[in-house]
Amino acid sequence: MDLSLITAMIGAQTGLTQLAVAGSMLKMNTENAASAVKLIDAAQQNLNSLANVAPGIGTNLDISV
Repeated sequence: MDLSLITAMIGAQTGLTQLAVAGSMLKMNTENAASAVKLIDAAQQNLNSLANVAPGIGTNLDISV
């Protein structure tokens, strides 16, 4: 077999591996972005539930014994 053909086959296999890794990373980034959106939404809901709390609540905490 010709050495250039072997080199081309190895290069093609490497390219396929790189594409598979890139696809996996893209999927992980998409999942992480979706998780970040869910986290921000949950934080916003928590802040909305505290909107009716009187001013100054939770600012002074006495931890002395």
